[in-house]
Amino acid sequence: MKRFGPGIIVTAAFIGPGTVTTASLAGADFGFALTWALIFSIITTMVLQSMAARLGIVTNSGLAQALKSSIDHPIFRWAVLILVIVAIGVGSAAYQAGNLLGAALAGNLLTGISIPILSSVMGLFAFTLLYSGRYQLIETCLVVLVAMMSAVFIACVLLSPPDWQLVFSQFIPTSLSESASLTVIALIGTTVVPYNIFLHARTVQEKWQGVPTKQALEEALWDTRLSIGMGGIVTLAILSTAATAFFQHDIEINIVSLSQQLEPILGSWSTFFFATGLLAAGLTSAITAPLAAAYAVCETFAWDSNLKSTKFRMVWFTVLIVGIVFAVTQSKPLNAIILAQAANGLILPLIAIALLWVMNKSDLMGEYKNSLTNNVAGVVILLVTIMLSGYKLSAVFGIS
Repeated sequence: MKRFGPGIIVTAAFIGPGTVTTASLAGADFGFALTWALIFSIITTMVLQSMAARLGIVTNSGLAQALKSSIDHPIFRWAVLILVIVAIGVGSAAYQAGNLLGAALAGNLLTGISIPILSSVMGLFAFTLLYSGRYQLIETCLVVLVAMMSAVFIACVLLSPPDWQLVFSQFIPTSLSESASLTVIALIGTTVVPYNIFLHARTVQEKWQGVPTKQALEEALWDTRLSIGMGGIVTLAILSTAATAFFQHDIEINIVSLSQQLEPILGSWSTFFFATGLLAAGLTSAITAPLAAAYAVCETFAWDSNLKSTKFRMVWFTVLIVGIVFAVTQSKPLNAIILAQAANGLILPLIAIALLWVMNKSDLMGEYKNSLTNNVAGVVILLVTIMLSGYKLSAVFGIS
């Protein structure tokens, strides 16, 4: 466990209510037909987060700070930085609403209290943790709860494995409907979280401070691949279990039916266990989203990134309030969670372009700039995400 670092925080951040809901709905609505999108998402996350970790270790700065120092023309510099702020602000706020809604849905199942009230309570809980600056221990406890839920999903797959012949026969997509395209973007958006790039670049500086660069890079790469790989297995298990339980069974998907995925192991305890895990996932992610936004904005304006500084608190408080407002007023919680992930999928190409650009600057990265392999992988990822985002935007605006 000592070898784990910020990678496990990244994994804990993307295994939130959005991942549970999106992966479950993907399996329930399309069977195993979107497994390729999930695998693509995990590989994309590994590639981009590895770049973010290398950026933080080599330059001792985050993505926003690197962009600020790399653009000479003041107009272009501020245009790009404003774009970053808007992108991360929108993404974090969208995620925050989904995180709070997911936690509130779980709390509603456990207590019967209304979702708007519980959304406010969850927001107050996140506020208390962030304001105190002593959230690490509580976050660790929440990660343990999420890990317990994840273990059960994996156990469900092991004890009741899917039809692997069917899995492989559906793996290569032959077509992509509009509804499937939204789910694909949501899968990418819930796994490849744009704000995690900013958070990762910042946290590696604290983890490997004073460690020789090559050693730090090796340990960070190991940490990133293993942690995100574990998260990918968990998400795949959720999709697989939902596909086996719900696909072509004409069952309405809601939090109660999702909890039924666990009945083969937990029986009558499945609903309580699922809701507890979803509550933990929502609260953990509700802390991470405002935190990442605060790091990005404070880096942009060269503000103090100390957790207790006034400006740092002002940023995460704004994201938290926006999330609470959308969570309290949202009439269809499951749809809100899916749309939040889709919004992040649309933002991703912008962040990927910025990251690829700074990773290829010799004056910034020196001998640790991107290799040809890194760039080829990055360009492929960029093209796929742009294609998916463009497809969805054309559908939204009615462009044929």
